Amino acid sequence: MLNKLCCIALVLASQSSLVLANDATNTNTEQHVIQPFTAKYNLIRSSDIVGTATRKLEYLTSEQAKYSYKTDIEWLIFSDIRQETSIVKLDLHKVTPMQYNFQREGTGRDKSYAWQYNIADNIAKNLKDKTELNVDFPSNIQDKLSYHLQNRLNLIQHPEQKLFVYPVISHSGKIKNYVYQYDGEDELMLPYGLVKTIRLKREVIEKKKVTYAWFAPELNYLLVKIQQIKSGVEQFEAQLTAVETQ
Repeated sequence: MLNKLCCIALVLASQSSLVLANDATNTNTEQHVIQPFTAKYNLIRSSDIVGTATRKLEYLTSEQAKYSYKTDIEWLIFSDIRQETSIVKLDLHKVTPMQYNFQREGTGRDKSYAWQYNIADNIAKNLKDKTELNVDFPSNIQDKLSYHLQNRLNLIQHPEQKLFVYPVISHSGKIKNYVYQYDGEDELMLPYGLVKTIRLKREVIEKKKVTYAWFAPELNYLLVKIQQIKSGVEQFEAQLTAVETQ
């Protein structure tokens, strides 16, 4: 009888531990404003699909995430494959870049960059050249990819906001403000389907370049379309085809 009671107690204890473990896992997942996802896009030029793109977010720990964006283009005799990756620290709606990697292969000269950021000590380390820069980092500094994630989190937290400014550190270690303005609302028919969106606009006057970005509130402000125009001519467009969340 005693042995039977002990067995029952062990089973109940193990079930209780399992519940607690599951609760901890759920809490860990629920604390993230954006759940892990993989979004796929068609890349379009002159109304033709010339490639694909993948945007992905995965969590390494409860406070660190890997955010990546890859494009693969084949157009006439031109080929271009790019991979950007940011390792970031996440504190609910705040993104802090820790490491940034970029690789480009294809027609023309290949390029690659690798930076590590120590925000607290104002140091940017070039991992390729093994050199360091002293940088006066603003509190909301971003790298050339992480600001996309910060932009989405800002839209989630403040959907009424009309102006977004991001100090972005470049491949060379210089900081420049990226400014996005609210530019209206659209209902878009994409390969993914019909979605209601808000549109943001970024204009770089000296380069005669305009970028439009569309975010879907119903998809937790996922970027569903982006278009870049230079000197009045469309350079490319990306349209969402599918998204998977975990």
